[in-house]
This record gives sequence, C-alpha cells and structure tokens, in this order.
Amino acid sequence: MTFIMNAKRINQITTFLKSLNIKSKRFSEIIKTQNISVIQDFNQALIHSSEDKILNYEKLEFFGDAVLRLAASKFIEKKYPQMSVGERSELRAQIVSDEWLSKLGKKIDIDKLIIKGPKALGDDNSKNTIIGEATEALIGAIYKCFNSINEVNLWLDDIWEKDSEIFLKAPYKFKSKTVLQEWCQSKGFDLPVYKIIEVSKKNGDPQRFSCDIFIEGSKESSAFGKSHKQAETNAARVLIDKFITIGKI
Repeated sequence: MTFIMNAKRINQITTFLKSLNIKSKRFSEIIKTQNISVIQDFNQALIHSSEDKILNYEKLEFFGDAVLRLAASKFIEKKYPQMSVGERSELRAQIVSDEWLSKLGKKIDIDKLIIKGPKALGDDNSKNTIIGEATEALIGAIYKCFNSINEVNLWLDDIWEKDSEIFLKAPYKFKSKTVLQEWCQSKGFDLPVYKIIEVSKKNGDPQRFSCDIFIEGSKESSAFGKSHKQAETNAARVLIDKFITIGKI
C-alpha cells in the first residue's frame, strides 16, 4: 500500500518544517510556496518501511548519515579549531549518535508526522529507533533541497553548541568504559571484566541484558541495557559515578 500525500498532509509537513525555525530565506521560501517536489522528499523522510516497502525513509536515512557527519565536522572545525583529531572524533561521535538523533527527534515531535504500518505501530520497543532513523532521513532531505549542508548547520549548530558543552564538562559520562580502563591502568590493575547475562529475549527491552563489572575479581557495579554495548556502558557509568562520589577519581 502506498501512502497518498493529500492537501492535509502537505499542510502538516509545511507546518512541521516551519517549526524547525531554520533561519534560511531559501528554506522559508520552500515552506511558503509549498514546493511540491521538495515536500514529497520530506514526506518520504517521514514514511516507515512497514507502511510502504518502496517509498520510505531508508534511502534518505542512509544519505542523511553522511550529511550529519559532514555537518558535525564543519561545526566542530568552526567552534573548536584547536581540538586534536582524536578529540574531534570523540565529540563528533557523541553529537551524531543514535541516542542523540532520538533525543532530537523527540524534541521536534517528529513521531507525530511519521507514517507507520500496523506492525510498527504495535511495536513500542522500536519507537525510539524509528524516531532516530526518521530524524536522520529528515536531515538527508534538508540537504537534498539545496545540495548543500548550509541549512543543516543553520538548524543544528545552536543545538550542537549546547550539547557539546554538556559533553565537554563531563566527558566521562559519555565514554565511561574508556575512563574506567584508563583508571585501572593507572592503578596497575588488570582491565575491567564485563560479564553479560541475557535476561530477556525481547528486542528493544531496556533490561534485556544485565552487565556486572569486576575489578581485580571484585564485583563493583551492575546495570541493564537493551544491547550488550549499552549494558556495559551503563554499568561503567554507574561505577565511574560511584568512584567520583567516594573520591577514587
């Protein structure tokens, strides 16, 4: 089944695009004139594959991934020109992450515009993933309007500036495993041991995996996550917070 874009849908999309408050005259002109060919791209960016196997956001999402990384690199070069390449990569990883995209998608209420089929509508566990993917597709569509990342940066730079400040003030919260490993090495300890147990078979379950961290044979923290990686990261973050509280770091 193919989703038909009618006048109501066109108005929904143009109202949504206006709410992004992208300070660009040419972008504002597209919204004002409701340029149909461009609106169709944005419509595609908001259709999940469960609704339409052919016309959906997957190609724009793939495109948006590259656009997002380039726009983030441009932002970092402008805002933090003295940063080393390693520091830039670290910061960029945070401001283009799946978690960051889902957070942005929720902020702009993109879920209200996403067209999903019955299967996706009934899957609450995939909701955040779909929000992040559609947001990335939206970024791809914005680039496609002008074959330029200018509008992407006009939209995201202010958001990235705030989020970057949060990360740079407490980077350990975002790279806890690395910080924990470095701490163990500084103390002459063996590297932390992460033990994972699958406690649920449900995809997307935030408590699907449990992770215990052992240092020198002693269990130091535990946490859950919807993936191995997330469970390990959460457990490391809990332990770093604990060490800071007791003055070990």
